Amino acid sequence: MQLILTVPTMQDRAMQTLYLLSLDPIAETMADRTSYGFRPKRSAADAVTNCFYRLSRQTSAPWILEADIQACFDRFDHIWLLEHIPIDKQVLGKWLKAGYMESGQYFPTNQGSPQGGAISPALANMVLDGLDKKLKDCQSLKGKKVCLVRYADDFIITGASKEILEQTVRPLVEKFLKERGLNLSERKTRTVHIQAGFDFLGQNIRKYGNKLLIKPSKESRENLLKRVKALLKKSRSISSYDLIKKLNPILRGWGYYHNHVVSKRIFSKMDHLIYHQVWKWCVRRHPKKSSEWVRSKYFGSGNNRWAFTGEEKLPTDKISRIELARLAKIKIVRHRMIKGEANPYSYLWKNYFEQRQKKAWAMNPNHKGLMLRIWQKQEGRCPVCQQLIGGERQWDQHHVLPRKDGGTDKLDNLVLLHPTCHKQLHSNKAVADSINTKIEFKEARA
Repeated sequence: MQLILTVPTMQDRAMQTLYLLSLDPIAETMADRTSYGFRPKRSAADAVTNCFYRLSRQTSAPWILEADIQACFDRFDHIWLLEHIPIDKQVLGKWLKAGYMESGQYFPTNQGSPQGGAISPALANMVLDGLDKKLKDCQSLKGKKVCLVRYADDFIITGASKEILEQTVRPLVEKFLKERGLNLSERKTRTVHIQAGFDFLGQNIRKYGNKLLIKPSKESRENLLKRVKALLKKSRSISSYDLIKKLNPILRGWGYYHNHVVSKRIFSKMDHLIYHQVWKWCVRRHPKKSSEWVRSKYFGSGNNRWAFTGEEKLPTDKISRIELARLAKIKIVRHRMIKGEANPYSYLWKNYFEQRQKKAWAMNPNHKGLMLRIWQKQEGRCPVCQQLIGGERQWDQHHVLPRKDGGTDKLDNLVLLHPTCHKQLHSNKAVADSINTKIEFKEARA
């Protein structure tokens, strides 16, 4: 029975992805300029940076409507979706009415979009797009410093006064949402002054006098500490090496999410709090040992004598050593906000996105030393397909002259290739010879 249910589910997800490929360019063309969630080439950092631009000046709007849509994905009006989403109505209707299974019981869906579906984020954005235009077209809001910044179903609207936001903007937003079957959350929607500050996408945005500072929110910091504490609690029997391998992705992920705002002091404070949690974990494992014994076993020496470390013996009899990541070592890098009208599906913006991708790759802390020099030598492009190399692991290192034939690991013998291009090169000797000739010819010309 399980097999019968799984096959159509995979087919359904594949069909949704196929329709999404044709729908996404349309959604991008119709999207609000200040919408950043569930869109290619955009991120939460863009939304937070936009908040800075909107609120940092002395003449900026002092009041903010901090809004949240109640159960957004669960309450989309199906009739509105069928009338306004430009894809096959019959197919869309079947997806919307498909229902879901929980604990072996079937539940129908008479409203909302199925969460977890490949096409659901695009549908959500298309439902909410148009609010920015509504606000700009309202004559009574002209000159009132009303600006929208939205990330998925979380958004803020700035205003010159509290009355403007509560008496004009909020009714307009509620009417806009009601047409789509949605409502604002009474508990999470409020009007605040910039001097009191507010939380948005894990950041606290607040003006201190005339200076706007954006910092990791208190809730975000507490969630990180709770997550670390829970991991330490359930990892009492594993080695320090394995523990650090689990902790480091959590710490680095949180740190790099916040590394574009005012975070340096908070990073140091978080390191201090995490250190105390890790120290308790060490002491609990050896209740009869002295503090100095615990320190010498689990922590480094010399200048790093308080760095939590772990060691593991490799099959080659070498010792692999790892240290707990420190948030304070993460470099603060200001984010460059994407242009609101930029469309990754339009050839007019091709050069713009290529330059952004090159800059992001060069600034990635994982891309340094020899790897960065190879990438710069290739001008950021794969020598095989001439497309940009980007992402975390969207590349392989290739030796032009194989090491078995005397090739070295020096700069002039190394290139970066896309994984598919690398496989193509090694799967066909004729293709490999042709590609290697092109690479060598290009090197000679350079």
